[in-house]
Amino acid sequence: MKKILSTLIVCGALVSVSSAQDPNFSQFFASPMTLNPALTGMFDGVYRVAGNFRNQWPTIYNAYDTRTVSFDCGMLKNRLPEIDQLGVGILGFTDRAGDGVLVTNAAGLSLAYHKGLDENGYHHISAGFQGTFVNKRLDVTKVVFEDELTPLGFVPGTTGEIFSNKQINVSYFDMNAGVLYNGSTNGYNNFYFGASMYHINRPKETFEGGQFLLNTRTTIQGGGRIPLGTYNYLHFSAIYSMQGSAHNTVVGGAYSLNVNNNEENPINLYLGAWYRLNDAAIPYIGLEFNGILIGTTYDVNTSSLNPASNTRGGMEISLIYIKKPVDPNAKKLNCPRF
Repeated sequence: MKKILSTLIVCGALVSVSSAQDPNFSQFFASPMTLNPALTGMFDGVYRVAGNFRNQWPTIYNAYDTRTVSFDCGMLKNRLPEIDQLGVGILGFTDRAGDGVLVTNAAGLSLAYHKGLDENGYHHISAGFQGTFVNKRLDVTKVVFEDELTPLGFVPGTTGEIFSNKQINVSYFDMNAGVLYNGSTNGYNNFYFGASMYHINRPKETFEGGQFLLNTRTTIQGGGRIPLGTYNYLHFSAIYSMQGSAHNTVVGGAYSLNVNNNEENPINLYLGAWYRLNDAAIPYIGLEFNGILIGTTYDVNTSSLNPASNTRGGMEISLIYIKKPVDPNAKKLNCPRF
């Protein structure tokens, strides 16, 4: 039974490949370099390390297991205007579908420039580019094809023999880019708007021949932060992405409570929720201390898949660490958080 379900999951994954739908994070704001290359280096600090783990539809034999890790920092700070920043980053990505039947691994390099538009550095326009090497592997030994299922059980061979190897690989280079406007009126509030496009070069993605070209993914994102009281904030954000015939819209926000009343080294508690239209409600809780922000979400499935998923869309955990500047008087970038 488990093998059949894994096969069905991989068939779904292969359909996703044919319709070109990338994996999506509920905490899209915690994976900056898979959202928009222009976010590379857009943070207030020396360097940033970010990691994400998502287990989607866990009741269906770990249908999708997705992980990312990234590192980015500012470069040439002594050679650039004080209100400008050059960001450089690296990204690692892995996605396992059908309990490891279909595995995608990627490694990328990002570069972004953030141009200050005013003397206070409250407004920036950014452009970023990203190059990624991608490898997809299909393990045919874990797949059962339709004509191998009989009333007597599994009969190996037939359709499965169209694959000359049991481990099928495809690799390609991927090109991504994005732009972003980030602003503030007083250094405390924040608002931003950006757009990104992934798979600009439309790489060929297919197993055992064929001419399928990967569809581009275009994402529009926006959000902001509003002060509520002395140290507390209301954060909000939304994205809309389209890729082939697939569309994805997520909207929501979170309230941050500064529990130690300290602006320089805050301990913040975040409570909020996002909603993915026609798919899932996404409650969020986060904790920030000593430059570390840990966030957790749990998708409550509301789509037609609810009977199979038992309302459990998937768990997601994110971790971001930002190394604060040694000089407390260093120029701060008023950057997006969600």
